[in-house]
Amino acid sequence: MMATSPEYAEYIMDLLGPIEPGAKPRKMFGGVGVFLDGIMFGLITSADVFHLRVDEVNRPDFETLDQPQFMNMPYFEAPAGILDDQDELQAWVEKAIAASRRADAKKRR
Repeated sequence: MMATSPEYAEYIMDLLGPIEPGAKPRKMFGGVGVFLDGIMFGLITSADVFHLRVDEVNRPDFETLDQPQFMNMPYFEAPAGILDDQDELQAWVEKAIAASRRADAKKRR
């Protein structure tokens, strides 16, 4: 089984550092989950692709750009251009964190 390259995971975490200093990577099934306060909002797959959490609120943002979904999970590939634009990245990450928090709140009901 392939695994996420440590260099790519470090690259993504370096990009996220200024946006969410509390974000932590955790190895999972050949990939890396990206967590904040114990809630997963991002996923780096073994193909070195960064995905963000979606729900009914932010899913249209990804679908409008024809971003692929990761398997049958609530994660869609992050648009390529956002990794080069700190403000864009922050906006997309904040929406993914909000989606993760909504999912966590539903789970706790």
